Amino acid sequence: MNVVLSKPKPLREPKALDLEPIRIELTRARIMARAWSETIPETRRTGHAARFARAALEIFAEEVAPGVKLSPPFANTKGKLDATAEQLADSMGRLAAALPITEGCNALTSLYTTLLPGKERSSLGAFYTPAALTQRLLDLATEGGVDWKTARVLDPASGGGAFLLEAAARMRASLAGSEPAFILAQLGTRLSGMELDPHAASLSQAALEITLADLAWASGRDVPVFVKVCDTLEEQAHAIYDLVVGNPPYGRIQLTAAQRARYARSLYGHANLYGVFTDIALRWTRPGGVIAYLTPTSVLGGQYYAALRKLLAEEAPPVAIDFVHARKGVFEDVLQETLLALYQKGGARTRFQVHYLNVDSERQARLTKNGKVGLPADATAPWLAPREPAHVALIAAAEDLPSRLADWGYEVSTGPLVWNRFKPQMRARAGRGLHPLIWAEAVTADGRFVFRADKKNHAPFFKPEKGDEWLVVDRSCVLVQRTTAKEQQRRLIAAELSQEFIETHGGVVVENHLNMVRAVGAPKVSPAAVAAVLNSETIDQVFRCISGSVAVSAFELEAIPLPPASAMAPIEQLVRRGATRAAIEKALRDAYGLKA
Repeated sequence: MNVVLSKPKPLREPKALDLEPIRIELTRARIMARAWSETIPETRRTGHAARFARAALEIFAEEVAPGVKLSPPFANTKGKLDATAEQLADSMGRLAAALPITEGCNALTSLYTTLLPGKERSSLGAFYTPAALTQRLLDLATEGGVDWKTARVLDPASGGGAFLLEAAARMRASLAGSEPAFILAQLGTRLSGMELDPHAASLSQAALEITLADLAWASGRDVPVFVKVCDTLEEQAHAIYDLVVGNPPYGRIQLTAAQRARYARSLYGHANLYGVFTDIALRWTRPGGVIAYLTPTSVLGGQYYAALRKLLAEEAPPVAIDFVHARKGVFEDVLQETLLALYQKGGARTRFQVHYLNVDSERQARLTKNGKVGLPADATAPWLAPREPAHVALIAAAEDLPSRLADWGYEVSTGPLVWNRFKPQMRARAGRGLHPLIWAEAVTADGRFVFRADKKNHAPFFKPEKGDEWLVVDRSCVLVQRTTAKEQQRRLIAAELSQEFIETHGGVVVENHLNMVRAVGAPKVSPAAVAAVLNSETIDQVFRCISGSVAVSAFELEAIPLPPASAMAPIEQLVRRGATRAAIEKALRDAYGLKA
């Protein structure tokens, strides 16, 4: 038995009142709960987190669904809360009861991940999804054709059940006026979740039991079991779902040999949980069905996702993408840039819609529609997508440019020296047999090369030993900083490392926080012109349409659409004359076919 109502009472909806003070108080209590949990030995923190969230949810249940008896936890949580934690859990349960029921459930089930030790939370990829994103992602699914009256829905990494609760609410609303027993049966047949963590699964099942308790009372039926505790990676997939939805876990994972073989089609290098769960979604979705996922923006451009992009382009091309611009503090512990993506299995590979979702709070977001873009001919290449309205025209122009750095006669590699592996060979002063050691700070923000090593542990010279010849750079190249953030004025910061400087010192050693854009044979464009182009505002904005992380990778640099080398003569002349950056910018925009 999952739910038994000892008293035939309907759900108790909160009174109409100003909820913001309650939300603020609940947030304060959440902070206190986390601080208190950090005083508990780490080996006991998981059990404490599960007990605390369960205790708060049980108090909440008593308040909003009097008489409801919840299913027992799916996993044993030995021990008891101390008096302080018990009192705090009680307080949070009663505070949450003043909120709309779904919001209150989400606030309490998410407590579990909040109170987990940081390492465990990261290893599980378990992070809270704000309600604004949950609702918008299901809105996208609706726009993609999901009919809540008939749709079968799966969340393959359901966590605390945020998406299951929202989907259940929409299914129920679509069946308004039907018999309670019929609604429960429909939900039990068509809504499913899978979760590896039994504590999270138990909390989400309990939350569903609370929100559906009135249907159970009215029908005399049990609330179905929606959540299966299992390793989703090992489940045999059946393509039966109209919608696979969720916030899949992120982060690297060590797959077994059998798993790596099973998911080989979507892997490139290290396996990432998000990529594997996207592959899994494709297997569970029926032809014509849709996948709605909250994802890192790096999936659009990162090299590790190259095979996954190809697979999606072939089996489930994108229908729409929302770039999320969230106010600081909306996400807990999540640093990655985020997007919402809708894919259709077996859909046509056409231009897809892009939106911007400005998230002001956990519950409120503003949506801006902004044009359509297409996939590149080679779907393994980065997918250009506008991060702001001005990028639409830029991408339209870039899509018509076939050249890349390779066509100009260049390749990109990372500076070869990993400094902490060669500490004994670093020197503070010049001397015989030493070479300048080039650090990232040698590339200035305004695009100049200045030989310096003025940060802690940064020595200016390096002494190669026998066998270290591969570390020495003896030919001019363009240096590009490898780590920048979208908040910086520039994502691409480049400078020419001249042949004159290299020959003066008999070669240099480049540290690996720099990329090197190096000529292969006789280049068609000079290094000075390459540096000027990479330092331009136009190319910086193009790169922002490619990159979804703080890394400036060789793969993404080599994917930047560029004018043909034959169109670079005016820019070469401007660079030789020492023209202003504005003049070079205008010439580059002309080469791109952009209006001034």
